[in-house]
Amino acid sequence: MKEHNKQLAHTARQAGVTNYANFQDFGYMGLYGDMRQKDIHTKKKLKKNEAILDHMGSEELAANLFRATQAEAKLNRENIFGQEKASKAHYEVGKKVRRTIKELGGVMPEHLPTAENINKSKKRLKSSRKKFFLDK
Repeated sequence: MKEHNKQLAHTARQAGVTNYANFQDFGYMGLYGDMRQKDIHTKKKLKKNEAILDHMGSEELAANLFRATQAEAKLNRENIFGQEKASKAHYEVGKKVRRTIKELGGVMPEHLPTAENINKSKKRLKSSRKKFFLDK
């Protein structure tokens, strides 16, 4: 997701986006039923220094990855230029991803459980691998 966000940021800059945080907020608002990043952060009960993406399970990450890749493709495909137009496009893509989740009978992303911090998961996996190899 981190790599795709970098690509989206690059494409957004090329599309004339100067306030990337605002642009990103529009994508989240489309996907999360008009919730801004700060609202998602609050809903997930995250600390100020914790990143939203670090607390997403696979279903939520997949929805966000699809949003990011499709927003980037839309900006390129339709030659969208300007902060307002790019933000609107990002919002529309997020909203369509949300609509698809609803049509499939899925859980809206804001109602999915907050996942364990990815860094904590990485440490746990690393520790279990070491233990596995030490036990051999």
